[in-house]
Amino acid sequence: MVNPKEDEVQGIKVFHDANELPPTELAILVVPAKLCPDTVELLARDKGTRAFIIISAGFGEETKAGAVMEQRILDTCEQYGAALIGPNCIGLLTRDHHSVFTKPIPALNPKGVDFVSGSGATAVFILESAVIKGLQFNSVWSIGNGKQIGIEDVLQYMDEHFNAETDSLVKLLYIENISNPDKLLFHASSLIRKGCRIAAIKAGSSESGSRAASSHTGAIASSDAAVEALFRKAGIVRCFSREELTTVGSIFTLPPLKGRNFAIVTHAGGPGVMLTDALSKGGLNVPKIEGPMADELKEQLFPGSAVANPIDILATGTAAQLGLAIDYCEHKFDNIDAIAVIYGTPGLSTLYEAYETLHQKILECKKPIFPILPSLHTAGPEVAEFLQKGHVNFSDEVTLATALSQVMNTPAPAPPEVQLYGIDISRLNKIIFGIEENGYVSPQTVRDILSCAGIPLVPELVATSKDELTAFAQRVGYPVVAKVVGPVHKSDVGGVALNIRTPEHLALEFDRMMQIPGATGVMVQKMLRGTELFIGAKYEERFGHVVLCGLGGIFVEVLKDVRSGLAPLTYGEAYSMIHGLRGYKILQGTRGQQGINEQKYADIIVRLSTLLRFATEIKEIDINPLLADGDDVIAVDARILIEK
Repeated sequence: MVNPKEDEVQGIKVFHDANELPPTELAILVVPAKLCPDTVELLARDKGTRAFIIISAGFGEETKAGAVMEQRILDTCEQYGAALIGPNCIGLLTRDHHSVFTKPIPALNPKGVDFVSGSGATAVFILESAVIKGLQFNSVWSIGNGKQIGIEDVLQYMDEHFNAETDSLVKLLYIENISNPDKLLFHASSLIRKGCRIAAIKAGSSESGSRAASSHTGAIASSDAAVEALFRKAGIVRCFSREELTTVGSIFTLPPLKGRNFAIVTHAGGPGVMLTDALSKGGLNVPKIEGPMADELKEQLFPGSAVANPIDILATGTAAQLGLAIDYCEHKFDNIDAIAVIYGTPGLSTLYEAYETLHQKILECKKPIFPILPSLHTAGPEVAEFLQKGHVNFSDEVTLATALSQVMNTPAPAPPEVQLYGIDISRLNKIIFGIEENGYVSPQTVRDILSCAGIPLVPELVATSKDELTAFAQRVGYPVVAKVVGPVHKSDVGGVALNIRTPEHLALEFDRMMQIPGATGVMVQKMLRGTELFIGAKYEERFGHVVLCGLGGIFVEVLKDVRSGLAPLTYGEAYSMIHGLRGYKILQGTRGQQGINEQKYADIIVRLSTLLRFATEIKEIDINPLLADGDDVIAVDARILIEK
């Protein structure tokens, strides 16, 4: 320890100057930022220090001068082969090392969670939220500015040194900057395949204000869509608050859910109803319990109790009746996969006996039991004793249900292998190479690019000759659609005419459209009807192409009902995106209407995403609408923005 004013601190000898130190392996710096660069250089050069944890703040997160100091520290560490955590962090906490000097200090347990945070202060607040729930930790990594070691690097270390017998199987992340999405994707998905479960908050994903966008994709695709796509591809459960993150982490410490059917055991009707509503809203089930076994249970409870689910044992229900209800859910009700127990105090008695019963049942039961103990103030000592036995507590039933739905609706990691699915990469490269100017490409080039992926296209012709277009319309059959070529937003300038049924009508529309400013020709297409779908993609720096899918028309323009994925996509990912749409029931077919061919829709999503993997020059693509009619799914209109 170095302190110029003291000789001894807490019984430890203190040196007055860093020059007086003996050879030192690890240095923890809590000094003014301006002193850090010289101190790091001195220790690395003269004392053989090869690891630094810099808690000090006032670097690149504050000023340009601070960024210069931070870079000098990094250069010194790189020169001497030293590892650097920070600056601007709260330190590192493992079962072998403790350099976190702020409270709360969580209970450490080899099977507790590993927590990695890009923010020191936020890490403290997340620890506070976790400790109240009884969530225990194996390690806490606060990486601060992450100048050398970022969150991706910590995951890489955990992945490459993973031991399923000794390591924690739960990782919680608070991320402010994803500097290397590919590394995060690779190591997070690798850890999950090895049996780990990961949840994360990505802060700073929203875009303030608005920006002009020339396509639906440009307007919808954002850095947040890229994060959403990355997390889904990796299998990371995305959270949006400290409470949600620590709730998901607590869920991960329980046996994994093997189904969606919950039994709710409670002695208070209201919370049981609220939990039922929240679980149902999140796609989980609270099935009705009935039959001889239900009647048998009811006979052993007080008059007025209910067993239909929620199972309400009343405020006067005993600890023994609580245990009995749990036993029936575990052994006698086959349609139950998990048990939520809501048990607070109505102020009539202490809860030690009831919580001891709950403790025993959690140890005995194979079905996961979710304790919801809301009386943190009135029954504080009882809850504390329950947590000390190694359990977690979900004090709010709706927060639990929201987190459970996030967990259950997060897909498994996508396979890392890229399948070509018959994409003509050679022809694609030739088409891209032949494009001389940046910007939106011609309709024919759009068709050429999409055909490389085998995406079905509606018959169309672009021409400046009225006779050519009339002959084409006669050949494919009326009715047809006419669209002006040139202006980006055709509808806004009156450049779209539908349901043209005669050559005379087509001739009139041709003459009118050619008078529109910027018109370079007219496109005629066979007019199709069906369910309008949408597919788009936008290239995000570092992430690659974010692919969007959804229903077309008002659903994409107004409701923004889209799902995102990171190219290239597998069929499993494509189906997950389709099924996740709020309007999915429309795709299935409602009120007598025929549903779409999901397989062909998924096929187009996968093929387009694979094509984009080999064409980073495509910065935006819109296929809107993609029409689904009967067994066919056909691209009707598309735009592609190229930037080389």
